[in-house]
Amino acid sequence: MGAGVGLMEVGVRVALLSYRSKPHCGGQGVYVRHLSRELVALGHDVEVFSGQPYPVLDPGVRLTKVPSLDLYREPDPFRTPRPGEYRDLVDLLEVATMWTAGFPEPRTFSLRAARLLKARVDEFDVVHDNQTLGYGILDIERAGLPLVTTIHHPITFDRRVDLAAATTWRRRLGLRRWYGFLRMQRRVARRLGRVLTVSESSAADITRDFGVERSRIQVVPLGVDAVFRPYDEPRVPGRIVAMASADTPMKGTGTLLEAFAKLRTERDVELMLVSRPRPGGPTERLIDRLSIGDAVRFVHGVGDEELARLVASAEVACVPSLYEGFSLPTVEAMACATPLVVSRAGAIPEVVGPDGLCADLVAPGDVGELAVALEGLIDDPARRDRMGAAGRERALSHFGWRAVAEATAAAYREAIAAADRPVPRS
Repeated sequence: MGAGVGLMEVGVRVALLSYRSKPHCGGQGVYVRHLSRELVALGHDVEVFSGQPYPVLDPGVRLTKVPSLDLYREPDPFRTPRPGEYRDLVDLLEVATMWTAGFPEPRTFSLRAARLLKARVDEFDVVHDNQTLGYGILDIERAGLPLVTTIHHPITFDRRVDLAAATTWRRRLGLRRWYGFLRMQRRVARRLGRVLTVSESSAADITRDFGVERSRIQVVPLGVDAVFRPYDEPRVPGRIVAMASADTPMKGTGTLLEAFAKLRTERDVELMLVSRPRPGGPTERLIDRLSIGDAVRFVHGVGDEELARLVASAEVACVPSLYEGFSLPTVEAMACATPLVVSRAGAIPEVVGPDGLCADLVAPGDVGELAVALEGLIDDPARRDRMGAAGRERALSHFGWRAVAEATAAAYREAIAAADRPVPRS
C-alpha cells in the first residue's frame, strides 16, 4: 500500500524532537506541549524526545528522555561534569564545546536522537524536529524516516541584536563563538525538504538568513490555550504586564523599564515582569539606576492558569521586543482581552492585525514613543475596553491549537506520501 493511502483512517505515529522543551524556557516548550496534546486528540500517536529541561506533557503523550550532561542547569550553569558522568564521545563533544565557549545542545541532542531513532525506524511514520537543526537530523532522514521541521525563526536575529549590544571586543568574540551553532543550522536547513514556520515574517527571514527556498516553507501560525481568557476578578489599576522568556536585549526589557520610569513620575503604576533576570545582570542594574525597584515585580515558574490570571489582571500588556518570530505573549494577552502596546517588529504586526484595533504599535527601542503609548492607554479606560474586546475576538478567530495540529498533520501526510512509506492500519 502506498504511503498516502489510508492516512485519514489511521493515526500517524509521530516522533516529536525538541532539544529543550520546558514551557518556561520559551515558546518552543509551549509549542511541544499544545501541539502534541492536539495531535493525540486527533487520533495520532505522539512520542516526544527531549533533552533537559524536560517538557510538561498532557495525558496520552509519551516522553522519551534524551539526557544531556545538563551543563546549563540551575543553580550551577556552565558546570564541569564529574568523570563518572561521561558516557560516550557525544558527551565529550558536548563538554568540549562548552569549554570553548560554544553552545553544544542542538548538535549533541540531534546525534543522540538519531542514535535512538535509527534503532526504531519501524516504530514511527514521521519525525518532526522542533528547531534542533543539528547534523543528526540529516542522519535520521537518511535512515528512511520522513522528516518535517519547524523553524520558529532563525536565531541569526538574536545573534545580530546581541552583537549590537556588546560593548567590548571580548564580549563580541564570545558571542560569535556562542552562536557558532548557526553555521550548522544554516547547512542543515538548506537540505530540508519540508519546513513549517509560524508567520510570514519568519518565512521571509528563513529564506534570507538560512537560504531555504520559499516554496519549501509552509506557514502555520501558533495557537493560544483556552486558559487564557478574561477572568471575573477586576483588573488592578495601573498594572502593566510584560512577558520575556529570556533576559536578553532582543526582548526589549530595557526599553520598557526606561519608558515605565518616565510614566511613573506622574502616575501610580506597577510593572509585572514575567521573567527571571540574571542576578546582577543588566535588567537588575537598570532597575537600580532608574530607582524603580519598589514598583517592578518579577514572576517566574508559574503554571498556565496563574499566568493567565496575571495577564488578565493587568490594565495594559506590553511586548517591547526588537524581534519576534511569532509572539505567543501577544496572542495570550489578546485572548485575555488585555489591551496591548507592542513593537512594530518581526511578526508582531502580523499577529495583531493590520487595522490597529487590537494594539498600539510603536517603533522598537523607542523609549519616548513607548511611554506615550502606555500613558495613552492607562488614561483611556473606554479605549482599553474596545481594544481588549477586539483582541480577544481576533485571538479566538485566528489562533487555535486544534487548527495548528490539523495543518501539521496534513504536512506529515504529505511528507509520508513523498517518501512512499507504507502506513500501518490499526
